[in-house]
Amino acid sequence: MSSTMKLATSVLLLGLIMVVTGGEEENDPCVYEALSNNDALLCKGLEVLYPELGNIGCMYVPDCSNYRQKITHWSEPIVKFHGALEDATYILIMVDPDAPSRSSPTARFWRHWLVTDISGTDMKKGKIQGQELTSYQPPSPPAHTGFHRYQFFVYLQEGKTISLLPKENKTRGSWNVDKFLNRFHLNEPEASTQFLTQNYQDSSGLQSPGGSENEPKNKPKQR
Repeated sequence: MSSTMKLATSVLLLGLIMVVTGGEEENDPCVYEALSNNDALLCKGLEVLYPELGNIGCMYVPDCSNYRQKITHWSEPIVKFHGALEDATYILIMVDPDAPSRSSPTARFWRHWLVTDISGTDMKKGKIQGQELTSYQPPSPPAHTGFHRYQFFVYLQEGKTISLLPKENKTRGSWNVDKFLNRFHLNEPEASTQFLTQNYQDSSGLQSPGGSENEPKNKPKQR
């Protein structure tokens, strides 16, 4: 075979490999999928890191390796705000605006986490240490309610003493975030982000019960 023919054959084979692997990646449930442009408007300077997944801010939780089930059991994520001022104090809020569903959010907002008095140094490192007014509750979207948004907001505390009213402490659901923010004169967040996930039973990538819980077969890839 001439050198010209060998080169043409190599180019053809390379093209076939690229087409095949490209098609596989499009259907790969372990590829991170970015949020829509509308949902991505909330993504401003905040990282949210979970075990195995890394930074899931502005992404869908991948539909593979039981990640959508595991995230309902993992403890609180690392939340980093690289733009935090070291001598400032911050408030972290995590809510689900889609309770019980995005199409009928009658329990909006569901308060998943509320921490005050976080130092700027810790906020930069992702160490959420402060006054925990509402303990962390993992994302647990009910079955057949579609995708839920899990939103994170960081506000400057500016020396204010933050607290919840007794009626707010009675339940996490139907929390009026606007009234809370107005009560303490909290304006625009310094940083924010969100990720989306749905109930693992509604996902196509559910592993069989015998599958490994600790070692993911596929590591998510950035798209």
